[in-house]
Amino acid sequence: MSVIRQTDPDFRVCRISFDALLEIQLEAEGRGWATRWTSADALRSQVKEGSVVLQSLMREERGGVVQAYRCLLLFSTVDDGDVGGVATIDLDPARYELLDRLDRDPDVRKALARMFSLAMGGISMISKK
Repeated sequence: MSVIRQTDPDFRVCRISFDALLEIQLEAEGRGWATRWTSADALRSQVKEGSVVLQSLMREERGGVVQAYRCLLLFSTVDDGDVGGVATIDLDPARYELLDRLDRDPDVRKALARMFSLAMGGISMISKK
């Protein structure tokens, strides 16, 4: 797998519905992809219903053809009130191309990529000094 950079033409940040995430999960299960939840029920137990923000992270290529996109997901968790979670999931390239993009403006793209970077590193509420 190769990393997707902000400047790559297939870098994107998208908002998807909870139902779309479930469809992606079921497709990943059907294809036997390892980067997914263990089941749709497991996903439902962790991801709160509502919109999810997705960012491309890596692409899997064979013979110069993209086989799958590994994406980061930023979502609200079920059990923790306003706490968010970050996870990865693999997507079929055809579905990936149909996702509604949020990152068409270069400044927005940069800000959203930074948001995901911070989320992956862990964000904590802090007291100001």
